[in-house]
Amino acid sequence: MTALIRIALAIVFLDELVVGFWNQVFPENFYTNFPTVSLTPPFSEHYARDFGGATLGIAVVLGIALAVPRAGLTIPAAAAFSAFAIPHFLFHLTHLDHAGPGEAVLLTGGNAVVALLGLLVIALTLIRDARRRQRRGPERPSTGAAGG
Repeated sequence: MTALIRIALAIVFLDELVVGFWNQVFPENFYTNFPTVSLTPPFSEHYARDFGGATLGIAVVLGIALAVPRAGLTIPAAAAFSAFAIPHFLFHLTHLDHAGPGEAVLLTGGNAVVALLGLLVIALTLIRDARRRQRRGPERPSTGAAGG
């Protein structure tokens, strides 16, 4: 199960790293060359760099969770990613007016997959940790400071 969590984290980490770096370092190039960005509002370097920096921030958190896939890291990282990815998917889903059929499939399909991966990481982490707790058995009550 941890391998699946790591695979999903690796995909969204690489996605955020590439998009964030490209947008932060080469914002006009990103706007001009990234597929379907031409369907969005006019280019703003300030907005593009802010988006790139925020995306890189999410990539940092995802990278830490990828390296150490404990629930205390994977769930917040995936939740932070999902807080961006789900509304991003919904925006593109409802703004397909000028998209051709191929662009519409690329936008909705690609954004749906990555949005679902964030939720998948959360679900897999919860399932994995619940199974681990079941295997360990019930928690024993603490015996206090005296030891027992």
